[in-house]
Amino acid sequence: MKTSDVVAVVTGGASGLGEATIRALAEGGARVSILDLNEERGEQLASELGKDAVFCKTDVTNEASVQAAIDKTMGAFGAIHADINCAGIGDPCKILGKEGPIPLATFNRVVQINLIGTVNVIRLASEQMAKNTPNEEGERGVVINTSSAASTEGQIGQASYSASKAGINGMTLPIAREFAKIGIRVMTIAPGLFLTPLLMALPEKVLDSLGQMVPFPNRLGKPDEFGMLARHIVENPMLNGEVIRLDGAIRMQAR
Repeated sequence: MKTSDVVAVVTGGASGLGEATIRALAEGGARVSILDLNEERGEQLASELGKDAVFCKTDVTNEASVQAAIDKTMGAFGAIHADINCAGIGDPCKILGKEGPIPLATFNRVVQINLIGTVNVIRLASEQMAKNTPNEEGERGVVINTSSAASTEGQIGQASYSASKAGINGMTLPIAREFAKIGIRVMTIAPGLFLTPLLMALPEKVLDSLGQMVPFPNRLGKPDEFGMLARHIVENPMLNGEVIRLDGAIRMQAR
């Protein structure tokens, strides 16, 4: 699809990888809907981008909240062509730590936001995409999910995070196959170590050490590099049903 013809909803769109994706798409002429819980930052970004952007305060785990965001986007732009799911949390915790077994609610919260939240947005956004008039390739839309290198090389304390991201990997191909008949592609990006707000809170020495773990380029990933790939996926109709690692060839160690 041509980016200039696209209306995109981006979860976690007010910061980090989501914001970088919003900016990459907007630069290509797309109209964008910023779905996030951070109302102040989301409204600020929408205001900066102007008439081709709208902010929707959204809890991805809540059906009514996501439906309201979809409805607001449709009201503003009349269609949805791309759904990019960047909302997610980490909450590292050992299954059996010094304080005893992990609270089940802690594990469940990560899975609910990262995995179930992604499914929640996909199902409601794709309902609108299916109504689009197909382009010359027969394409009506594209879904891009965010996984992680931890989905295959999770470190100690990342069981809930790794499980949620592995679930995203695992559903990529089945949903792509299901959506093929209606012309909606489904892709997943699995980033490695990226300079997101979560990492930016760490001391500079720690960030430098993390960057040295990446073979090449020998640094942390930049959010706009994620945004570049997301935009390319939107534009390249042959990309479908695959998980792309975006990690500088890093393979995570146990700790």
